Amino acid sequence: MLTFQESGCYPDPRCPGPSAGTPPWLSQSSPPPASDLRKVLLSKCCLTQDARDFHTFVFGQFCRTWYYITTVEVQEPTALNKVTHFSIVVTAKDFNPEKYAALSRILCRMYIKHGSPVKMMEAYVTVLTKGMCQSDENGSFLIKDYDVRKAYLAGSVKDVVSQFGMETIILYTALMLKKRIIVHHPRIEALLEFTRVLPTLTWHRKDWSILHPYVHLSDPELEDLKKCPGYVAGFVDPEVSNRLDLFDVYVNLPDGVITVSQSAKESMAMGKLHKDIGHLIVQSAEDAERSDSQVIKDISVKTKEILANLMALADKCEDSKITLEGLKQHHFPPATENFLFHLAAAEQLLRI
Repeated sequence: MLTFQESGCYPDPRCPGPSAGTPPWLSQSSPPPASDLRKVLLSKCCLTQDARDFHTFVFGQFCRTWYYITTVEVQEPTALNKVTHFSIVVTAKDFNPEKYAALSRILCRMYIKHGSPVKMMEAYVTVLTKGMCQSDENGSFLIKDYDVRKAYLAGSVKDVVSQFGMETIILYTALMLKKRIIVHHPRIEALLEFTRVLPTLTWHRKDWSILHPYVHLSDPELEDLKKCPGYVAGFVDPEVSNRLDLFDVYVNLPDGVITVSQSAKESMAMGKLHKDIGHLIVQSAEDAERSDSQVIKDISVKTKEILANLMALADKCEDSKITLEGLKQHHFPPATENFLFHLAAAEQLLRI
């Protein structure tokens, strides 16, 4: 779906513009209620706020629908002689910020030039049907240039480890156990950059549906978030630190502090296994000769080793499901036993 809105000499700058259908390359699923989605998109668009913050590009997720919002300031004489700013919103079913940012830039230039959504919509439809759009004046866009793996690897896991060091193991453990992680930073750009990296710590899942990088403390968004068994959610509102019902792990990004909630401390108890994994992560990330993708691979290899051992334990159990009694027979250290028990639950290998 593509929508746009303008700010300028208009009675109501919040009125959304035209929309298009779901792109054919996207998976089909039930869309969120139109009224709820509209409210969420308006809350994310800086044109509806007090103009204190101007964000050229933001993205997020609501009800399994990704949204990508590009906002432009009209600075020179154009066909949009009554418009000072406008935003284009693209909704999709896939996570790929770079792809939709590039597409939106082309659509914005077309709208500025022609002053009408018609040419913009023609280009959008061309992308839907042919996977590309091209213009000598506005540049070209090819879907094939934006592989999803590039989107997954766009952030820097080395930066995350540089900031948190050995405490990165807390984030790794929380992700492995499908815990609820809340990240706070007053700048949305910092939230988007940091949160998109975290799913790489559990690369074996390649699951970016857990990512909710830009969430407000509004009822529709919180209700949607609470439907997820585990997530990484970003908030600019510091009040989220008081919402103990929303997180197992809280990351105060400006201060570089990670806090485990009281209710999650038992399942998140650390031992020698965690220390070993933490050292591996830090050692790999601090190696100047290793790229971010190589660090992710190092972590993934260790994760697969842990999961292989867990599967081997499950194979020895009835119905290939692990029980606490079965784990106790192996006499693991308490913290390791605890971790494997909760990991088995996260990987659906636990008999209940």
